[in-house]
Amino acid sequence: MVTATSRKTIPGYVLLYESGELERRVEEALASLAHCRVCPWNCEVNRLRDEKKVCRTGRYARVASYFPHFGEEDCLRGWRGSGTIFFAWCNLRCVFCQNYDISQQEAGVEVRPEQLAAMMLELQAMGCHNINWVTPEHVVPQILEALPYAIRGGLRLPIVYNTSAFDSLESLRLLEGIVDIYMPDFKYWSVEKAKRYLKSPAYPAAARAAIKEMHRQVGDLTFDEHGLARRGLLVRHLVMPDALDETRAIMHFLATEISPDTYVNLMGQYYPAGKVAQGKYPELRRLITPQEMAAAFQVAREAGLHRFDRRWRRPVRW
Repeated sequence: MVTATSRKTIPGYVLLYESGELERRVEEALASLAHCRVCPWNCEVNRLRDEKKVCRTGRYARVASYFPHFGEEDCLRGWRGSGTIFFAWCNLRCVFCQNYDISQQEAGVEVRPEQLAAMMLELQAMGCHNINWVTPEHVVPQILEALPYAIRGGLRLPIVYNTSAFDSLESLRLLEGIVDIYMPDFKYWSVEKAKRYLKSPAYPAAARAAIKEMHRQVGDLTFDEHGLARRGLLVRHLVMPDALDETRAIMHFLATEISPDTYVNLMGQYYPAGKVAQGKYPELRRLITPQEMAAAFQVAREAGLHRFDRRWRRPVRW
């Protein structure tokens, strides 16, 4: 017998499936591919006919890899790993991308919804604490299409949406009640730097709107009795060379327009990768110093934030 108390432990996506709402959202999401506005580029190509544009992804998603990930935040990886599914391609063109080989070069395999569902179920069977969709911004309809197959197969893990924050509000609203933990990056605040380094001047405004919507859905990050993330917003910010003003503006936004209780991972593992490693953008061809990291934490505290993931370490690939 399912009681009111026991239903609280059932994932939201299962309840949506049982009510028929998930099926409705799948249909809406797939229909949107005919004139694609899945992400802020609003390309309006017909991806149902496998037409491709900025994200270079047609009817079906491509998966570069999937495995239990032990390099995520402690509250996600726990002791059995976060069940990460890395989607290939990306809707941004970050010149310093540390996953350049899968985000901007052809990688992985195209998967049908049944295959994507099987990956989620395999990660659950391996004991992972959650299912972690990495770079999902451009494949939300394909993920939703796979979810009913996974639910029928017994999926019951929390869902992590691991994103650049270059998401459309339409896609995020389709995910309400499905995603338990939103984990967006906030890369750059200024239009000028976003245009130069991310190749999208629309990024800052899109990221602000997306993070507000994510917080509206799930609130501040909460944990279970084992210290694992249960529900809420976790924001990542990669500290970049000579960009303290960007960090300051982002931290102020999080503290004043989202919540002073926002859980933030200030990341110091930047190293020259992607096009920077190829010799371009010389101003980015160095590591972050301990002094820069200390300054980043200082401006975050001054903004009013106080919940930080403190596992800073220098990168080893430089």
